[in-house]
Amino acid sequence: MYIIQFIRGFCMALADSVPGVSGGTVAFLLGFYDQFIDSIDDLITGNMEKKKTAFFFLIKLGIGWVTGMVLAILILANVFESHIYAISSLFIGFIIFAIPIVVREELDTLKGKYAYCPFVLVGAAIVCAITYFNPVGGGNSVNLEHLTVTTGIYVFIAGAVAICAMVLPGISGSTLLLIMGLYLPIVTAIKDILHLNLKSFPTVFVFGCGVLVGIFSIVKLIRKALERFRAQMIFLIVGLMLGSIYAVIMGPTTLDTPQPAMTIHNFSILFFIIGGVVIFGLQQMKKIKK
Repeated sequence: MYIIQFIRGFCMALADSVPGVSGGTVAFLLGFYDQFIDSIDDLITGNMEKKKTAFFFLIKLGIGWVTGMVLAILILANVFESHIYAISSLFIGFIIFAIPIVVREELDTLKGKYAYCPFVLVGAAIVCAITYFNPVGGGNSVNLEHLTVTTGIYVFIAGAVAICAMVLPGISGSTLLLIMGLYLPIVTAIKDILHLNLKSFPTVFVFGCGVLVGIFSIVKLIRKALERFRAQMIFLIVGLMLGSIYAVIMGPTTLDTPQPAMTIHNFSILFFIIGGVVIFGLQQMKKIKK
C-alpha cells in the first residue's frame, strides 16, 4: 500500500536527519529492514524482475524519505544550535528506548549466542573512540564556505561513511556527521539549496557523490553479514547504539559556537520522554499491514 511505504520512508528520514537512531533502526523497528536491504541489493545486482519489484518498493519509500528530509532540514537548521540540549535529550530518548525493542525483536536470534556479547563492547568502543579522538571535535566545525580539495575529500568520505551508518541499524549517520564537525554545516548547505541559494551546490554535490558510493559499497556487505553472522551483527548494532549516547552527549562541543557537553543539569527529561513516546509509536506502526 502506497501510503504505508510513504509513512515508513518519512519516519526513516526524520531519524536520518537527526543524531540518534538511524533510518535503518526505524526500518528495523517497523519490521521491513530485511526487505529494505534486499531491495537495494536487488536494484543493483538482481535480475530484471527483481529490479522492477525493488524499484517500485524503493520509489514509494523514497518519496516519503525525501519529503521527511526536506521538512526536517528546513526546521533543524533553525533550531538545532539554539536548543541543542533539548534536542540532544530527545536523541538520547530515541536511543535508550530503541535498544530494548531491537533486542526483543531478535530474541530468537540471540538466544544461546551469548558468547558474542563482546560485540556490544566492540560497537560501543568504536563510536566512543571516533568521538574522543575525532580531530575536528572540540568545537571546531568544518568551514564549508570555500570548499578546498582537502575539505572536499573530507566531505566525500563523510558522505560515504554517514550513509553506511544510516543504512545500518545502530548509530545514526547524523551522529557521525556531528562527531566529524559536519552536521550543522551540511544541514545548512542543503537548506541553502532548498532556498535556491546555489553557493552551497559544490558541497552538496560532493557529499551526494560520497553517499552514492557508500550505499553501493555497503549494502551487499550488510546483506551477507546479516545472513551469515546475524547474532554478531545484532550485538554490534546494540553496541553502536550505546556508544552513540556518548557521541550525542559530546555533540554540543562540535558546534560553531562551542557549548559544554551535556550534563544532568541541562538534560531535559521532558524531551527524553518524548523521544521514548516516538519510538513506541513507531513500534506500534509495525502492526499496520503492508
